[in-house]
Amino acid sequence: MAYQYSIWPLVAILVSLLAALPIMAFNDRSPNLRESSTLMAAVAKFLIVASMIPTVMQGGGFELTLAEVIPGVPIQLRVDGLGLFFALVASFLWIFTSLYSIGYMRTLEEHDQTRYFASFAVAISATIGVAFSANLLTMYLFYEMLSLSTYPLVTHEQTAEARKSGRKYLTYILGTSIGLALPAMLITYHLAGTLDFTQGGILAGCASPSTITLLLLLFVFGFAKAGIMPFHGWLPAAMVAPTPVSSFLHGVAVVKVGVFAIMRVVFDILGPDLLRQLDLGTVLTTIASITILTASLVALTQDSLKRRLAYSTIGQLSYMILGVGMLSAAGMTGGVLHIAMHAFGKITLFFCAGAIYVASHKKYISQMDGLGRQMPITYLAFFLGSLSIIGMPPLGGFISKWYLVIGAVSSDQIVLLLVLLVSSLLNAAYFLPIVYRGFFARASDPVFDQGIKEAPTFCLVPLCVTACASLALFFYPDIFLRLAQLALFP
Repeated sequence: MAYQYSIWPLVAILVSLLAALPIMAFNDRSPNLRESSTLMAAVAKFLIVASMIPTVMQGGGFELTLAEVIPGVPIQLRVDGLGLFFALVASFLWIFTSLYSIGYMRTLEEHDQTRYFASFAVAISATIGVAFSANLLTMYLFYEMLSLSTYPLVTHEQTAEARKSGRKYLTYILGTSIGLALPAMLITYHLAGTLDFTQGGILAGCASPSTITLLLLLFVFGFAKAGIMPFHGWLPAAMVAPTPVSSFLHGVAVVKVGVFAIMRVVFDILGPDLLRQLDLGTVLTTIASITILTASLVALTQDSLKRRLAYSTIGQLSYMILGVGMLSAAGMTGGVLHIAMHAFGKITLFFCAGAIYVASHKKYISQMDGLGRQMPITYLAFFLGSLSIIGMPPLGGFISKWYLVIGAVSSDQIVLLLVLLVSSLLNAAYFLPIVYRGFFARASDPVFDQGIKEAPTFCLVPLCVTACASLALFFYPDIFLRLAQLALFP
């Protein structure tokens, strides 16, 4: 792949980071200007990222070296198929999360809205930084930047529960990255003399099988944002944050950064060929399968809607790791594709959960009987998002799960096929009853007789757009499919 010098990757990162300044300057005295700054930065970021599509689609890319702090390991940005794939998803969905945040935060008259929007702007900058990193060091720096910038969002409510959840969040995320991923990086640099992301990996012939196995485990568990068990406890705890935070950062950006980091390690540090030779794909698929099934079973027991979505997310993230661990063309393609398909479906479900809370102040599924008749648009969007997560046509989630199924069959891994089928049934078991109870169960709460209606427009429009996008991705997956293939076979 031929990379050309360009400052646009840096501009894509900085546009929202710099937007934090006017957001803080306008603060609560000028909320319209504050939120206009957020929206303009979101649209500008997406347009900059989207402008890179033609070059990358033609087999090119962009590169920019910022500084060299370690010999042979510069702080460097690079845009390739996998990075652009992730950046497109994150930057597009930030636009609608920003719109949704306006409706949610204003309707509930949330405190410290300026801090909220400013922290969000820094977090999305870190997310794009991870996507456009050219090596492990650069990615690690942005990874930690994301951890620290999202802490104020997790603890936004400033209650005892929120502060406790924030401590748990940092303990898991920083503890694993510093204690596991950082040592793995140092070992990698010692063995290979570089941390550069290179197609096919950099460690072939550099280490013994036991060392490669150790590095794989250190990286997989060290990037705990991926929610792999047993380092998943931060994610349900983080649901104490406002729903827009849960929807974007803990349904899309933060968790996907963890998965993305693992994919970078597998594709461009260890290398699929080396992992096949050592039969280490089995390690990944075993860890992922245990997480998928366990998280799905736990989700069934959750009455809190956001916690059920959180455990669903834990399981769905491991679908991506499962696909990568198959080390087959179809499986790895399905794993990468699921980043986008899950993002659109899950953000829709979180948006719906927030809309339900804004309109009715209900958090628990057992309290929502009959609510779908009062909020039919929200519940229809929830139904579409659920079908996408389950993997039913004609929703986008079917495409990625289809590739995962083909990957399991083509590599004769029938056990993984069973994992996919059983977990999809469990997905249906914990999502579809919510829709059924909303539309068909008899309302047990007399408050429903008072005429609950849909959430405000700023909450309703984003969830409709993302639900329709999940539907459209079934018919038009070409851009994401092509970028996923470029990430694996440039």
